[in-house]
Amino acid sequence: MRGQFGRIARSLRLIHAGCAQSLHVTQLAEEAGMSIPSFHSHFKAITHVSPMQYVKSTRLHRARLLMVRQGMSADAASHAVGYRSPSQFSRVFRRLFGMTPAAETRRMRENFAVPAFADVAYVSSH
Repeated sequence: MRGQFGRIARSLRLIHAGCAQSLHVTQLAEEAGMSIPSFHSHFKAITHVSPMQYVKSTRLHRARLLMVRQGMSADAASHAVGYRSPSQFSRVFRRLFGMTPAAETRRMRENFAVPAFADVAYVSSH
């Protein structure tokens, strides 16, 4: 956990543990012990997306799992992962997954066996 990968890993742990909270690049860079420009550069080199794109994607993936595994509505899942506006959540969800939250939840339930692991800290498609 030393070097740039270890430092970025600290910020990734923060993202996955607190993705429903308000997260800022400044806070993530501080967690990694880097300046903002250095953090942004190293984060993107490792994850291939910007820090805030990663946060958004993590929130959307977690919301999708909440809807599939726990039967949450899109509104409840959107609030659980930190969105304040259900309409904004639906827009960005559709942009990422190509369908509405209800349609994606239905597709996931029909096509995949999704086991629930209560102790999993990371949710990602990256």
